[in-house]
Amino acid sequence: MYQLLKRLMDVMLALVALVLLIPLLLPVMIALKLTGEHEVFYFQERIGRGKRKFMMWKFATMLKASPNLLGGLHTTRRDPRVLPLGRFLRMTKINELPQLVNILIGDMSFVGPRPLVDKTFAPYPDEVKARIYNIRPGLTGIGSIIFRDEERLLSDCDGDPALFYARHIAPAKGALELWYQDNMSLATDLKLLFLTGWVILFPRSRLMYRWFRDLPPINVPGMETDS
Repeated sequence: MYQLLKRLMDVMLALVALVLLIPLLLPVMIALKLTGEHEVFYFQERIGRGKRKFMMWKFATMLKASPNLLGGLHTTRRDPRVLPLGRFLRMTKINELPQLVNILIGDMSFVGPRPLVDKTFAPYPDEVKARIYNIRPGLTGIGSIIFRDEERLLSDCDGDPALFYARHIAPAKGALELWYQDNMSLATDLKLLFLTGWVILFPRSRLMYRWFRDLPPINVPGMETDS
């Protein structure tokens, strides 16, 4: 019953959000068309439910050749591949809003693990890989909220960002996503949706640790947690 209600909520919220956000989305699309490389959307193959691949929508925020340039699939805070308008879109998470289309067609849910590419999925522990995509990936989720400042962590780490991601971020994110699967409910989903907007407005908020007191410990250099 939960999965049915979750899917109904996804469809209804996605439709309402698309209608309400038209005054925001249209100016962004026009601005992208007139600036940078004149690309509006960026499509990338990601891992979905049951590890099936799908094409995820985003607003174009980086150079088209970014995956083949220095930095690869990991983006740092001062990454030169990010376009000027793209910095604002990424900071406010507006670049993720086209994924409302993915939610409508059933590739994604509002809440769930983020859909990854093969190279960023590879460092996850085997027990996480076995379970993480038993459900639809999400526009947001507990991992996205806790690691909302991932670009800063990768920018400030000592050494190779890809190695830092593999050693520290991937295991911690994986543990968070397994926690979500063990605690899935409409109440949890609604709290995570609220927290997604809350931490954009109040980036230093620790509200998630007060609401979810049984979160797994996060031992990542450069992070402060209350867990």
